[in-house]
Amino acid sequence: MKEDNCLHAALICLVMLYYSHAVTTEKLNHTRPSLHGHHEKGKEGQVLHRSKRGWVWNQFFVIEEYTGPDPVLVGRLHSDIDSGDGNIKYILSGEGAGIIFVIDDKSGNIHATKTLDREERAQYTLTAQAVDRNTNRPLEPPSEFIVKVQDINDNPPEFLHENYHANVPERSNVGTSVIQVTASDADDPTYGNSAKLVYSILEGQPYFSVEAQTGIIRTALPNMDREAKEEYHVVIQAKDMGGHMGGLSGTTKVTITLTDVNDNPPKFPQSVYQMSVSEAAVPGEEVGRVKAKDPDIGENGLVAYSIIDGDGMDMFEITTDYETQEGVVKLKKLLDFETKKSYSLKVEAANVHIDPKFISNGPFKDTVTVKISVEDADEPPVFLKPSYVFEVQENAASGTVVGKVHAKDPDAANSAIRYSIDRHTDLERYFVINAEDGNIKTIKALDREEIAWHNISVFAVEVHKQHQEAKVPVAIKVVDVNDNAPKFAAAYEAFVCENSTFLLQQFITISADDKDESANGPRFIFSLPPEIIHNPNFTLRDNRDNTASVLVRREGFSRQKQDLYLLPIVISDGGLPPMSSTNTLTIRVCGCDSNGSLLSCNAEAYILNAGLSTGALIAILACIVILLVIVVLFVTLKRQKKEPLIVFEEEDVRENIITYDDEGGGEEDTEAFDIATLQNPDGINGFIPRKDIKPEYQYMPRPGLRPAPNSVDVDDFINTRIQEADNDPTAPPYDSIQIYGYEGRGSVAGSLSSLESATTDSDLDYDYLQNWGPRFKKLADLYGSKDTFDDDS
Repeated sequence: MKEDNCLHAALICLVMLYYSHAVTTEKLNHTRPSLHGHHEKGKEGQVLHRSKRGWVWNQFFVIEEYTGPDPVLVGRLHSDIDSGDGNIKYILSGEGAGIIFVIDDKSGNIHATKTLDREERAQYTLTAQAVDRNTNRPLEPPSEFIVKVQDINDNPPEFLHENYHANVPERSNVGTSVIQVTASDADDPTYGNSAKLVYSILEGQPYFSVEAQTGIIRTALPNMDREAKEEYHVVIQAKDMGGHMGGLSGTTKVTITLTDVNDNPPKFPQSVYQMSVSEAAVPGEEVGRVKAKDPDIGENGLVAYSIIDGDGMDMFEITTDYETQEGVVKLKKLLDFETKKSYSLKVEAANVHIDPKFISNGPFKDTVTVKISVEDADEPPVFLKPSYVFEVQENAASGTVVGKVHAKDPDAANSAIRYSIDRHTDLERYFVINAEDGNIKTIKALDREEIAWHNISVFAVEVHKQHQEAKVPVAIKVVDVNDNAPKFAAAYEAFVCENSTFLLQQFITISADDKDESANGPRFIFSLPPEIIHNPNFTLRDNRDNTASVLVRREGFSRQKQDLYLLPIVISDGGLPPMSSTNTLTIRVCGCDSNGSLLSCNAEAYILNAGLSTGALIAILACIVILLVIVVLFVTLKRQKKEPLIVFEEEDVRENIITYDDEGGGEEDTEAFDIATLQNPDGINGFIPRKDIKPEYQYMPRPGLRPAPNSVDVDDFINTRIQEADNDPTAPPYDSIQIYGYEGRGSVAGSLSSLESATTDSDLDYDYLQNWGPRFKKLADLYGSKDTFDDDS
């Protein structure tokens, strides 16, 4: 480190000497005014002559990072008119003037007072002026010049990243490009070698190398194996000054990872695998697993397994579990320990993806032997057939043998077998099975037309091991016999036109159905019974295609004589023995138009049309409607009579409550109120109207029976009103209850009013109210409290 500092100081001294000489030369070459004038054309074409000047400044130079004790001299300003008597004053302005750069106003010497860094600022623009010291009058025009900061090698190279990561395939050829690293130097690249960089590798040999000028890292060794070493750490140096002694340097770390290629075949760790499986295992059940190891990773390490040989190729299969990279051996078919007790397989493991560049490293596969032993298991009985199909004729007698099923115990013990029918499949109990030998018989007659097939299940269980059972489906076909006669295919009904003139005209075609199978059904034969073979009205023609046509044999049918004919038809089938049935065809005689289209088949309507005209029928209907309207009106009037018959106006005094503030003096007091208020004003001025009837005449009450309005005889008043009601023909036919405030003569009841008792000082005894029960307890307490109050006071 001390040697580098000494070399650095010596280099700075040499540079300072060099630049001192350069500054002197520059001042001689650039700071002096040009001695050669030149011509310049004016606006009007005359030639102007520029006088020579001695006040033109171009640029000065100053070295960066100067650390001497005294300010460094940058340069000197001088005017040709300066005679040295001190009358000229030099002024410096611009960037850094007075702060970084100062000037001696007498001599014009410019010094840099601070250390300059070219990387922070490469140049400064200043302006020089020469003025009269006494008057400040400009003696020279302002002259602008540049001070350039001269670079030294004070910045080491720096890489763009502190750490780099790169990948390169394993087994790459020598010189394979891995990555390019780049460094930069802040020094001036246009001056010297301060920014000229050279790359070198400090760590990572002999596996990698770096190009000195470009920084490209390349492989240096062949056949680098990822499985041996996957990651490498390389240190790259960048040095300026072209890599010579005294140059500054920087480093970076590069982590290089070898990526995988398929250069390794799979290998089984052992040559033989032993496995076992129970004979009771079902197809698809896992037997065992094998695994071949491949050091490659990703898709380069994918392995597929297959069975290529062995006596168990038909009984077993192998699949690949790509998550664990294992081969899974599974059962393909059912095993039988009694038939074969062991199997051998040859299993191959091969890479899925093979790189042609490394095919010479192959073959990329390996084989192994898998031996599988079958273990004995307690098996259920086994039927000789997977299913049974039997036939039995319908209507067969009970106990008819349908067929026989047979099962055996596959184990070495060969246990006895018992049979039974699953009653869920034979709910009607048509069949029974012999538990010992497996014979199936019928219990009741079978009808093919009801159920053509019976599908039942039969169980077989070991006698000594009831839990071991087997089940087999049994299909029983009921064979058809000719036990159903043919019948009409539909409920046929035909009509013929009366007064028809067409003989042997076909008016309907009939067909037949037979519930039996086709062997016992068609062809159908149609005929008339022998007793009506010579029917004068209709005849039958067999079309020999399982249909028949009915024809008219005469003309001139009449609905009045006979409107309905029943024609028996015999139908026979083609079974052995044949069966037949007699079916009846209904034929109606109907009225038709001229085209033979049906109009009416009703004989009654025909008779009505002959006796009554259309107008008479309409009149009869109108009379019926009128009678219905009259009945409805009568019922409506009856319902209205049930409403109140007398309408009282709102001012009827009998419906009002009249309240007085004084008490009457009894029945003898006739001046306390006006009895005329009890009279009905409407009764005085006229009669009471009724709602149910309208009177034919106005009833006028007799004058002799009406009391005077101011009469006070209540008894006479009431008698008068009774007589009016009895003699009034318009009075309601029911009794009317009318209540008046009249107690009658000779009443011994006293007044119940409390108005008078409240103003007297007499004391009444209300103790008897205590005996009237709980309902009067409150009243007894109110009136009985007076005595208590008097006693307390």
